[in-house]
Amino acid sequence: MNVRDALEADADALASIADSPTDVMRNLVHDRTVRVAEDGPRDPNADVGDSQYDGSDPEDLLGFISFDAREDTVHVTQLDGTTDACKRLLAEPVRFAEQESMSVEVLVTPGSEQIETAAEELGFENHGTGPRFNGSQTVRFRLEP
Repeated sequence: MNVRDALEADADALASIADSPTDVMRNLVHDRTVRVAEDGPRDPNADVGDSQYDGSDPEDLLGFISFDAREDTVHVTQLDGTTDACKRLLAEPVRFAEQESMSVEVLVTPGSEQIETAAEELGFENHGTGPRFNGSQTVRFRLEP
């Protein structure tokens, strides 16, 4: 599995994974820190014009994460994908937060067991209910420095 920065060319694939409009995902790539997990290793010697950086296919992406940092907390704004991809991707803001002595917070919606599993395996603790999104209650998971 390879984790890399998301590119605007990934917007269609991200939209497919997140069940969101492509324009929304394109804006996400511009407004937040976004990483994607791809199936297989990346060839560092590949010509950029002929590689996966030319765009991506939902079949090639195992998941993605977006996050931003405000004050003393890194907020995961979106996370989706396989359980392994979620764990690997969630480790990205955790590493950043550890270097900056910040907390990390992720909100988990019902039916997102892969995200809950990833958070628990990385040491996040359940901090009870979070805000409602689209009528669904969330659970707040937090990792303190």
